[in-house]
Amino acid sequence: MTEGNSGDVVVRRAHESDSDALIAIDSVASEGDTGRRASIRRWCRQGLLVVAEDASGPLGYCVVEYTFFDQGFVTMLMVVPSARGKGVGYRLLESAAVSCTTSKLFTSTNVTNQPMQRLLQRAGWSPMGLLHGLDEGDPELFYLCRTPVGE
Repeated sequence: MTEGNSGDVVVRRAHESDSDALIAIDSVASEGDTGRRASIRRWCRQGLLVVAEDASGPLGYCVVEYTFFDQGFVTMLMVVPSARGKGVGYRLLESAAVSCTTSKLFTSTNVTNQPMQRLLQRAGWSPMGLLHGLDEGDPELFYLCRTPVGE
């Protein structure tokens, strides 16, 4: 994965030592969700997580896994509320596309998550379909990054 620096924000692969700081900025993990905490630790250990940070610390993170029909899948994208709308999520998605080792990169988000849908649209991702039944009453929209840069 390439490191990127735009302004004062750096995107880099996370290390195991980053786990506690990432747990602290994750709204689910910081509320005590032990499953999310364990996932963050595992993602860091396996080298699947990239972090965006500035001098104040982590601003967000992104995880790409290859368990979705053997294609790249952005499993998690988390940006701290104070950094939203400032290009951090865009930079993390860009990093995911650049580093993707498969010909396709997918992600999904709930129908109710309008900010994520707007981010994906701005980043050039295409809607691919809708799945009911994952979160009751809130279908999941799937997206494809049309041209992963890493090819």
